Amino acid sequence: MASIEPSPRRASLRRGLWIAVALAGVGALGTFGWVSWQQSAAAERYASAFGGPFTSTDTRGKPFSSKQLNGKPYAIFFGFTRCPDVCPTTLSRMAALRQQLGADGDRFNIVFVTVDPARDTPAEMATYLTLFGTPIIGVSGTTEQTAQAVKAWHVFYEKVPTGPGNYTIDHTATVFLMDRNGGFVSSIAHDEGKASALAKLKRLIAER
Repeated sequence: MASIEPSPRRASLRRGLWIAVALAGVGALGTFGWVSWQQSAAAERYASAFGGPFTSTDTRGKPFSSKQLNGKPYAIFFGFTRCPDVCPTTLSRMAALRQQLGADGDRFNIVFVTVDPARDTPAEMATYLTLFGTPIIGVSGTTEQTAQAVKAWHVFYEKVPTGPGNYTIDHTATVFLMDRNGGFVSSIAHDEGKASALAKLKRLIAER
């Protein structure tokens, strides 16, 4: 039976395959190092993607700067006081997690930033935050200041009309965990389990 001579293209592809295999064998360690570097660089880019300076107003009506958060880890959440479910549920859970940490619960701040500056005045925020039985830093600002803050954290929010002159707001339901220098550490999803969320807070307050 006559043998089949491989076509020039097939022979070229075969040579290319053998060369690729040889290079992979020789450069395995180098490739591993390059991939590790790429993963490390990607993690750094991801971490630096969240957070940034912003200014606003606190619940006493005093000017507030995100620089005031430096020096202590914090959990920051974006929402609004008329939120029917996600916001009160999230803030209640953060209060409960802080309580579970016992004395260590005082080692991080909880920050609530409104995405509804038109309705959430400092006084409105102050009244709302008393409902959760734990100290929460509440800030509200102008439309421009709110836009600056949500851009820094890559937060989504959008007004959704519900009737004449009324609306609700769709928004990101994630809690961002930041270290004492304002660097992103981790996040807590709205549907994340209690054990996982508590473990993340323990790691946050253990940061030096």
